[in-house]
Amino acid sequence: MPRVKRGTKRRESRKKTLALAKGFFLTKSKLHRAAQEAVEKSLRYGYVGRKLKKRDFRALWIVRIGAGARLAGMSYSRFMDGLKKAGVTLNRKVLADMAYNDAPAFAAVAAQAKAALEAAGTPSPKAA
Repeated sequence: MPRVKRGTKRRESRKKTLALAKGFFLTKSKLHRAAQEAVEKSLRYGYVGRKLKKRDFRALWIVRIGAGARLAGMSYSRFMDGLKKAGVTLNRKVLADMAYNDAPAFAAVAAQAKAALEAAGTPSPKAA
């Protein structure tokens, strides 16, 4: 069996790992073995973090929509039910942005949702 000297392949692989570990603490950015372990762990955390980010943003949007709906005199769930009955198909991201940056437009959408709820025969609890 012929002898294999890794040469450039090994060097390129290690340089790539150390480049990914740039900014890590002490030997984790200097020594290959420590850097390799740190990079593998950081890539795992990054994968999980991208999933958690979606969950966190959805929760933030719901809080913002709920706050806007409260200003319009409805709960979050009643507001979303009213939108569904009114046939408004705006997603939570857009609704949250409207509630945060464009209060008059959000109030108009809330009025539409409230009207749809009343037309469906489910008056809001505060009106009853």
